[in-house]
Amino acid sequence: MSRAGVRRTALLLLLLAAGAGRNSYSSTLFVARRGWHIDIGMAVSDLAAPLDQAAADLPDARYIFFGFADKHYLMAAHHNGPVLFGALWPGASIVLTTGLPNTPAQAFGEQEVIALSATAEQMRALQSFIWASLRTQDELLKMYSPGPYDGSVYFLGTAKYSAFHTCNTWGAEALRAAGFRIHPGGVVFAGQLWTQVRRVQQTQNTAAASGASLLIGAYR
Repeated sequence: MSRAGVRRTALLLLLLAAGAGRNSYSSTLFVARRGWHIDIGMAVSDLAAPLDQAAADLPDARYIFFGFADKHYLMAAHHNGPVLFGALWPGASIVLTTGLPNTPAQAFGEQEVIALSATAEQMRALQSFIWASLRTQDELLKMYSPGPYDGSVYFLGTAKYSAFHTCNTWGAEALRAAGFRIHPGGVVFAGQLWTQVRRVQQTQNTAAASGASLLIGAYR
């Protein structure tokens, strides 16, 4: 085979491989930093049963975000010293679910959102983890109460919230369950998780850029 033929064959193989890679990444999930709190979100169109029940009370949402929190703290009328101190000890949890009519970047700020590519398998695993974090009855999800602002609701959680199992620990566990290289151990604060998520994003970007470079090199 001539050198030109070898190049054409190599290019074809790379194109096929790149196409398979694009097909495997079928969705995008979002990690939003809201001050000291991390939320995990996705497009409503990517929600599958049974987690798609979470969107029933958010009819205008294009994207939906989930955030684990301390039930006693969020439901308290006043966030005074005793309430803050009580959140340090294991207690009931609640999941703040926020529906966005616009994009995550528009809602939270471009610098406060990280987008990660996810395969269909990763998205299923992530949604399974979130679903298991929600308290249900006979596999039905019911709103506990309206959220603190328009387009948000509260669902009761299953896990305990404490100083050592915070919203950020939960976020790390969710991403770990989805197969990302995230280590939940010792994650308490938002910055600890944010650094790890940023590293995952950089790895994905580097892999994408390397694939593009291979294609360009083969074409030449």
